[in-house]
Amino acid sequence: MKHLIAPSLLAADFSNLKSEIEMINNSEADWLHLDIMDGVFVPNISFGIPVLESIKSITQKPMDVHLMIVDPDRYIDAFKNAGANIFNVHYEACNHLHRTIQSIHKADMKAGVTLNPHTPVALLEDVIADLDLVLLMSVNPGFGGQKFIENTYNKIAQLKELALKKNSRALIEVDGGVDNTNAKSLIDAGADVLVAGSYVFKSSDPKATISTLKHL
Repeated sequence: MKHLIAPSLLAADFSNLKSEIEMINNSEADWLHLDIMDGVFVPNISFGIPVLESIKSITQKPMDVHLMIVDPDRYIDAFKNAGANIFNVHYEACNHLHRTIQSIHKADMKAGVTLNPHTPVALLEDVIADLDLVLLMSVNPGFGGQKFIENTYNKIAQLKELALKKNSRALIEVDGGVDNTNAKSLIDAGADVLVAGSYVFKSSDPKATISTLKHL
């Protein structure tokens, strides 16, 4: 499978949100990545369901929703109704992860679990066969523009080994500090989906930057 590119809207110009999304629509991006932060699970607040409902009417790309919030189970149906296609919850935020995954699938969304940089891959052993993707944070969640954590390569290798052992088809997604210095190495290591925020939206030609990432 050719790797996928998911630009992160968190780095976009929110004063021109419609034009930014239309740029993504006209690009080679595969998904639109949406970071939802509550100021509790992570030390930042982003945007919520009303913004997603507005985006739903504009975007032509699947909405890859990454919840950095406490008690994400409360919002599964609400985000589905707002247009989410892929629903990522943090391992660290879920007390009953298997039940959460079941609820996401019941809502007819793809289920993803996100791991913070300090969280071992091995903790997914009992659920990885039920997942559609695993999102590895390659920075500490909460803010864009952070430096990439090199141990991510080791975690990709561990995750690929675990997926093979458990006969899982879960995609490996990487989010944080992705740019031209590491994107090719991440793909070669086994990443299936690259999330890129600042590198795309702060570039002089975002569409060309997306195309470059897509054709590595």
